[in-house]
Amino acid sequence: MQIETVIYVLLGGLAGGFVNGLAGMGTSLFALGFFLVVLDPVSAVALTALLAVLAGVQGLWISRSVLWDDPRRWLRFTLPGILGVPLGLMLLDWVDPAVLRRIIAVVLVLYGGYFGLRRSLPRLEGQYRWIDRALGFVGGILGGFASLSGVLPTIWLSMRAWPRAETRAVLQSYNFSILLSTVAGLALRGAYEAQVWTAFAVVLPAGVLAAQAGIFAFRRITDAQFQRLLVLLCLCLGLGMLMREVLAG
Repeated sequence: MQIETVIYVLLGGLAGGFVNGLAGMGTSLFALGFFLVVLDPVSAVALTALLAVLAGVQGLWISRSVLWDDPRRWLRFTLPGILGVPLGLMLLDWVDPAVLRRIIAVVLVLYGGYFGLRRSLPRLEGQYRWIDRALGFVGGILGGFASLSGVLPTIWLSMRAWPRAETRAVLQSYNFSILLSTVAGLALRGAYEAQVWTAFAVVLPAGVLAAQAGIFAFRRITDAQFQRLLVLLCLCLGLGMLMREVLAG
């Protein structure tokens, strides 16, 4: 592996691992851009999914007590999300993922920009269980054909009046389940060739250490700071998606 490849893979591992450890999501946003510089798209996506699962395992471990205190909360998102993934794969033949990515990118920018600049953020106090299930299911569909599983749950959870530990636990378990399904699908397609495993061996230590650093930072912020962090991540995700579509076009 060339030194340039090693550098970009390490940078992607550090960036993606840290934000996953901090927020329980966002690995693709911060890592994929680095990986695409030195790897082909399929290998880059396959490596990103592996990195997200790696960081997600660590996040799930530190969130384990919260997850089992109220398992129904995260299962409301995760189980419908897993059911939605096959539907998303079926829609690949009917819907142009690029069009949907642009629409969602604009929504993210508008949402993140509007609430990111406000002094107070929305705090929904109700139960909204059916909305949780519906957004989990739609997120699974979006993940199946556009790799956007975390977008709607992140927007929704950034407005819920939950403690940061519960919000992060739900996002972490949801994204981990959807991405694990993605890894399985990519493996069946033969995406994990020698190049990907070599890059993963390089990114492994960086991803582990960066995720631990993100977890360390998460433990030292308040609930309000975490809620604003999710809003700003939505803004960054939308801007990153728009830039990627412009460069691809």
